[in-house]
Amino acid sequence: MSAEFLWYIPNQVTPGHRGEPVTADHNSLETLASQAKALEDHGWKGALVGTGWGRPDTLTVATALAARTTSFEPLVAVRPGYWAPAHFASAAATLDHLSGGRVRVNIVSGKDDLAAYGAAEEDQAERYGRTKEFLRLVRRLWTEENVTHHGDHYRVTDSTVTPRITPRPGRTHPTLYFGGASEAAERVAATEADVQLFWGEPLADVGARIARLRALSDELDRDLPPLEFGLRVTTLVRDTTEQAWRDAQAKVAAMAANTTAAPDQHRGTAVGQQRLLDLAARGEILDDNLYTAPGEYGGDGAGTTWLVGSAQDVATSLRKYQDLGITHFVLSDTPYLREIVRQGDQLLPLLRD
Repeated sequence: MSAEFLWYIPNQVTPGHRGEPVTADHNSLETLASQAKALEDHGWKGALVGTGWGRPDTLTVATALAARTTSFEPLVAVRPGYWAPAHFASAAATLDHLSGGRVRVNIVSGKDDLAAYGAAEEDQAERYGRTKEFLRLVRRLWTEENVTHHGDHYRVTDSTVTPRITPRPGRTHPTLYFGGASEAAERVAATEADVQLFWGEPLADVGARIARLRALSDELDRDLPPLEFGLRVTTLVRDTTEQAWRDAQAKVAAMAANTTAAPDQHRGTAVGQQRLLDLAARGEILDDNLYTAPGEYGGDGAGTTWLVGSAQDVATSLRKYQDLGITHFVLSDTPYLREIVRQGDQLLPLLRD
């Protein structure tokens, strides 16, 4: 299967995300639309639109960007609890209809400020039980009519979402991405997700997780097409290997000097995030060019580890992940617009050769 390459749109109220220039219009429609248009012009399939309470609503942002573009595909991050399944299935189906089938969905189960939007605090087992039910019900609402479901978390009776999702080649409904490294998360991915997203772990670790998820899919009698795999990682690309490492080390030095940055309230509590933070104990550089130092100085999520080097260096590393079975890549670096162009022009052609 050929690989797909997406970017990341920060979707932040606070400026300066991961080194993005601080400007008054950093989150304006014009700024975000300029990034989406650049993605179209420089070879990218689309972009993940990040979610979280205290950030702009992802589906609203995705709708605005879809209206300003012609081929850009938003990967809309959403949280069960914030959305009821039937409400979300209807909203996403409407955007899919209006955009000509350009919607993708990333289901996020990590902790958030649940009380702020009216959801109850849950333990891990209950949280992932809700996510599993959400995924299964949304898929049914997109592909079946007159759906009745009375589960532990959600209930619908004789529910038909309109407009109906239009099946397209290789896609019966919007692709459902999912992330999570805990045992509970992997059981959800193995049975319910279309794509399991990994963060930037070493090749051997990703390979072991792919093997485990494939075995788990068989063990749990997955009744969907085979699970696919994706990588969400920062890629710091420069004209030469030497310049890339100089810039990477300078960025980390700036992060270390920034003592005013507030830590992520969930930093180190999620299994996947803790796995990334633990990598620093194994070395500052793993494999050929996976840089772990950012995680020691405030990098989190996809910013915890970076693939660093020339376009050829980074392309070689990404091909190794592809050889393991990764077919969906969500890359990024800052400044976002500059790197959309640079990596679209220098990195993507190498990955498509």
